[in-house]
Amino acid sequence: MNIRKVDTFSGHRDSVYTIISDQTSQGFYSAGGDGFVIHWDLNKPDLGKLVARAGMSVYALALNEQDNSLWIGQNFEGIQVVDPIEKKVDKTIKLTTAAIFDIQFVGDKALLALGDGVIIVMDVPSFSIQKHIKVASKSIRSIAINPATNEFATGDSECNVHIFDLEGFQLKKTIQSHSNSVFCVKYSPDGNYLFTTGRDAHLKIWDVNDAYGIVTDIPAHLYAINDIQFSPDRTLFATCSMDKSIKVWDAGSFKLKKIIDRARHAGHGTSVNKLLWTTFENQLISCSDDRMISVWEVLK
Repeated sequence: MNIRKVDTFSGHRDSVYTIISDQTSQGFYSAGGDGFVIHWDLNKPDLGKLVARAGMSVYALALNEQDNSLWIGQNFEGIQVVDPIEKKVDKTIKLTTAAIFDIQFVGDKALLALGDGVIIVMDVPSFSIQKHIKVASKSIRSIAINPATNEFATGDSECNVHIFDLEGFQLKKTIQSHSNSVFCVKYSPDGNYLFTTGRDAHLKIWDVNDAYGIVTDIPAHLYAINDIQFSPDRTLFATCSMDKSIKVWDAGSFKLKKIIDRARHAGHGTSVNKLLWTTFENQLISCSDDRMISVWEVLK
């Protein structure tokens, strides 16, 4: 496997916390500590277009595919919904005085992970709060949806992973999963495995069909692991960490294939916060506290 650095996108004035696809092969949105939401095109590096100014830091973005609206999690405030084409705010809702760490859509619902340990369920058509689910006394950092089992998983700063039913939002299982905060939960594309990472720098994989029994526990990085992303062809996945590195793994054997870091590939100089793996020439995108967005070509 060969890794080639393709581009570096600069434009943010503070840490870049999140990147999401715009549902095309080559376009994506980014947001971070400066409150700017920027749209980028992999065909046109460094020609980012400002879509919105959130007015405060942003950890979470989500694109509602039903109407192509962009949901922005304004930390300590609520949700701002933006038309990314017209670049205008369609609606806002005051939700919380906590940080908003994740937004996931499922059907006509939106699930929001908050810094006060609450999951908010919103009804998207009416743009109203349907339910508060108190999960933990500390932050919920990540939500993952599993359509195969009609479940969703949450990871929190009390070291736990909780599994909920998507129909009635009932708690089905709690996994005391890590020795420190859980930062990311992600189901495999086939829904058979749940991947979890956290501040303990471990990557753990759980068998969904075996009552979430542990499959493997890998001391994958030196410091906290912030995110996991699968390749479009499902054969690989990548992790990124506060140790400034990105690691590429085989999705079948869970074996390490490649390390992307500053020494080997002119990687990031500080914590790598989020990843996005695109179908555009199999390019992997990463964002960091160093204010940069890097684009990597992964050649098998």
